[in-house]
Formats: sequence, C-alpha cells, structure tokens
Amino acid sequence: MPERGRPRAGFSRRRLLGGAAGLGAAGVGVGIGWGAAEAAASNDSDGSAGGQTESFYGPHQAGIATTPQAYGQFVGLDLVDGTDRAALTGILKVWTEDAARLTGGRAALADTEPELAQIPSRLTVTVGVGAGAFSAAGLEERRPTWLRPLPGFAIDRLDQNAWSQTDLLLQVCGDDPMTVAHTVRVLTKNVRSRVRIAWVQRGFHHARGSTPAGTTMRNLMGQVDGTVNPRSDVDFDGLVWDDGSQQPWLAGGTSLVLRRIAMQLDTWEELDRHARELTVGRTVDTGAPLTGSAEHDEPDFEATKMGIPVIPPSSHIARAHQRTPNEQFLRRGYNFDDPPSAGQTSNSGLIFAAYQRDVDTQYLPVQQRLADHDALNEWTVPIGSAVYAILPGIEKGDFLGSTLLT
Repeated sequence: MPERGRPRAGFSRRRLLGGAAGLGAAGVGVGIGWGAAEAAASNDSDGSAGGQTESFYGPHQAGIATTPQAYGQFVGLDLVDGTDRAALTGILKVWTEDAARLTGGRAALADTEPELAQIPSRLTVTVGVGAGAFSAAGLEERRPTWLRPLPGFAIDRLDQNAWSQTDLLLQVCGDDPMTVAHTVRVLTKNVRSRVRIAWVQRGFHHARGSTPAGTTMRNLMGQVDGTVNPRSDVDFDGLVWDDGSQQPWLAGGTSLVLRRIAMQLDTWEELDRHARELTVGRTVDTGAPLTGSAEHDEPDFEATKMGIPVIPPSSHIARAHQRTPNEQFLRRGYNFDDPPSAGQTSNSGLIFAAYQRDVDTQYLPVQQRLADHDALNEWTVPIGSAVYAILPGIEKGDFLGSTLLT
C-alpha cells in the first residue's frame, strides 16, 4: 500500500464490510458506444436528459466506452490498516449495490437524500484497484505486471501528498453535477469505516447540448483534445479491453493511467495563434493537422515548405503519433479549474485519463517521447500520476471484483 499514513480500522454498515455475503449483488456494464450515445443526444430543454441512463451490466464497466459526460469526479481512496480480502470484498459489494441503484435513478440503500438520486442523467460509476489493494488482500500473484507506478519522467513535478497513487479509485461521471456530487457522497460515506479519501479531482467538459454530437472536447488552452482515439468495437477489443491472457480474472477490464497536468496559461496566452499551432501541430479553429483541412485528416509529417517541415518534429502531435500499431490508447480526459493559490491568476489544467490493455506496451513509449522532447512541455506540468486496474463488468447477481476475489 502507499506510504501515506493510514487511519485506524473501523467497522459499520450491517457488518458487511467485514466480508459478509448478505448483500444483494448488482454490477457494472457496457456504456453506450460512441455512435449510439451521440445519436441519442437531443434538445434537453424539456428535462428528458435527466432521465437518461447508461447500462450498468455487461462485460465491461460503463464510463469508458461511454460517450464522455459533462462532469466527472475521480476519487482516490486508501484502505485502512487491517483491511483484508474479506473486507475488500465487502467494500466492492457495497459499491456494486449502491452504484447499480444510483445509475438507474433509484436511491441507494439508506440514502438520506433519495430525491437527489432521481435524475441519473447518464450517470456512470467505474471502479479501479491499485497495487496496494492486491497487497492488502494477499493477492500479489494476481496483480498485472504493468500495475505499478510509472517511471519518473524529467518533466514531472509530482505532488506526492496530493495526487499520488491510491489503493482504490472511483470514477463518477454524469451530465448533472448534482447527481455526480450526490453519488460520490453516497459511495464514500457508506464505506468510510474501511477507507480514507486521499484526493478528489473534479473535471468538466462543455455542458450537455452546447456542442454538436461527436464534437471533440477542447482543453483550457483552447485546443481540441482527444482527436486520435479508438472508436469502433474492433478497436476497443484490440486496444482497450483486456483479453485475460496475462491475468484471466481481468478479462473485460482494462488499465487506467491517471495524470493531473497543470497548464501555465499566463505564459501560454503570450503566444500568438501561429506559435500555438506550431507547438501543437494543429490549427486552433478546426483542430486539423497543419498539413490538412479537417480535424481527422491524417497528418503528413514528411511535408515541407521551403525545406522546413510543415509540422515541426517537436510539436505535440509529432511526438505523440504512434510509431507501432500498439502505441494507441483511449483518451478520456476532463478539464479542471480550481481556486488559484497566492500569486496565481489561475489553477487550471487537464485530468488526463488514458485507458489501454497494457500500460507498458501502449502508453509508456508515447509518454517517454513526450517527456523527452515535446514543445508543449514548456506550458504543461504533470503534478499527479497513478495507475489502476479497472475491474471487468458483471451481470446481475454478481459483484464488482468477483473474478479477482473469489
């Protein structure tokens, strides 16, 4: 488990967190695919969006292939001392039951504010486990080899006291911030005898309905963010969902690299538009590569003008571009804009969430190139980093993590 201090173990909620098996089970499933969910978007002025739900059951957890919602919270939690395999099983059973109800627009058991649960608004709850959870449960032999801290990068300025690795992760996303906040409160308070919240990261996209369906999000630098992503079922099967070849229990799950990236907006804003485009390698207005006219045009890194590359080799897209078929992953980030500290005019950036089958072969080569020489590094600073195994989805009657723990 992480080195941060742990609170003393406690015990509550129907003795379930000790590992009793009396909970009615539920589960997490596939979110609507990119195209289907985008097609479902509608004019929300009649309030119909509040009743929309994402499926909780199926082979994969929702909140990954799901079309990104407007709001997200990432909650890092550490297990208290004395938490064992039975207690971890109890935590996951509590989360399974409560999340299954909340994502369907029903109040969780013992919900003291049941009215706040009646607007699911495409709510999803996604659960991940860090390396410390395997140690606590005595299951080190089931830990994937890639589930460990990322290597140190020269560009990192990690705040180990604020955004570091935790034993567990809750990812809660939805189109209504009230629903997201209520869900996080319910899920965390109901297991508070066994966990300690280490950090909460809150993020946002454009409000639902404010951009056409399928529009790539923009980060707070004004750039499109997430253009190159797997989108088809075939892409997800090959790049995102684990096939169980290394750890059979993880089939249908995935990995998550969560990086918190601060943006130096004060100095970024000193650049003119042309300098910004050369730094990123894309036009600001359309997101097209500098060699193209539309966002999804394939960049031509060999194109020159008067002997000078049109897309600078040090630009962000040139460094991030895949060199092998494996170097692809799903980007599903959220912007953050928190109160500035003394002397700051802003405290903004990106909660960068990358999902892939194997961190070592897909994510790390790209991140290493970016760390070595990315022109954008002058204005972006990684201040948080964590890696999680995202549990497989389940069917009704089962509980999250059952393949790992039973």
